[in-house]
Amino acid sequence: MKITDIRFGMLRVPLKTPFKTALRTVEQVEDVVVMVHTDSGHIGYGSAPATAVITGDTHGSIIEAVRHYIAPRVIGQDIANLNRITGLVQSAMEKNTSAKAAVEIALYDLWGQLYGAPLYKLLGGGEPVITTDITISVDHIDKMVSDSLSAVERGFESLKIKVGKDIGVDIERTKAIHAAVEGRALLRLDANQGWTAKQAVYALHALEDAGVKLELVEQPVKAHDLAGMRYVTERVHTPVMADESVFGPRELVELIRMRAADIVNIKLMKTGGISNAVKIADICALYGIDCMIGCMLESSIGVAAAVHLAVARADVISKVDLDGPSLCSHDPVDSGVIFNESEISITDAPGLGIRAIDGITPVTSLAA
Repeated sequence: MKITDIRFGMLRVPLKTPFKTALRTVEQVEDVVVMVHTDSGHIGYGSAPATAVITGDTHGSIIEAVRHYIAPRVIGQDIANLNRITGLVQSAMEKNTSAKAAVEIALYDLWGQLYGAPLYKLLGGGEPVITTDITISVDHIDKMVSDSLSAVERGFESLKIKVGKDIGVDIERTKAIHAAVEGRALLRLDANQGWTAKQAVYALHALEDAGVKLELVEQPVKAHDLAGMRYVTERVHTPVMADESVFGPRELVELIRMRAADIVNIKLMKTGGISNAVKIADICALYGIDCMIGCMLESSIGVAAAVHLAVARADVISKVDLDGPSLCSHDPVDSGVIFNESEISITDAPGLGIRAIDGITPVTSLAA
């Protein structure tokens, strides 16, 4: 099974409600879909959203990176030589992690198709059912409480609360949600780099003193501020999770060396795909560090790949934040991963099991 061509499409899916964080507001998922064609007629699918404020990738840069730098290296390669091909992808250029991830997801999809097995089995196996949390966007307190109660009624047992805009209001938001759902759902706080280290310690002490129990706080300080992250980790009882501070294995090693966080959030769009994500999970397993598997605001194509990885590395990936498809008005992708509110399951379909994508628009040029 040799690669013959790489083509592009755009997939747009409206959200049920606007997605709001300390960094941005989004009203629909917009993914570049990468389709890797082979001489056997098999097609591998991958995708990536534009996350300029996080990874630096835009739709245009993703397409151009794949078209001019990655595609020329991988076309003609045999899918059976997966490690070689992923090495070619990762060394094609610096950064551009979302572009690399989109291609790698498609390559791993083809790898599963080549051997007639769902991806998670080739990555190590596991129980093909996981449970995800759901994100509560930053908003007025009453709206966040209402959204939290609605999520609990829909069966979600973990809520990821977006904060990081106003420290005082953030504390009150969290207290109100905790009071509304106490005993029915775990709370995960995501500050999206919105606080300073001292603000984070102040806020978490205030919440801890008020009896608010948090499962974790995610990325309370700027991504580059590992010293600040360590400052917080050393002074609060709440476990601290690194997100934007860790893109790949090198950042992880430095984080571990500094003892700057308790948990690491793995996202394929940060790691550049599955190959580096596996490395991160395995390093964390060696050092006894728990992981979360997360996603950007993206369609179920890329999220499906993350689900397979979560199942295969369930020994270290103990927390799941793969709610992107649940936030969409509908799922246009017919695949081997079934998203049913908080429960996500995998069928025995080979690779990612993608049979059809509704509403995909072909991209023939950057202007398109």
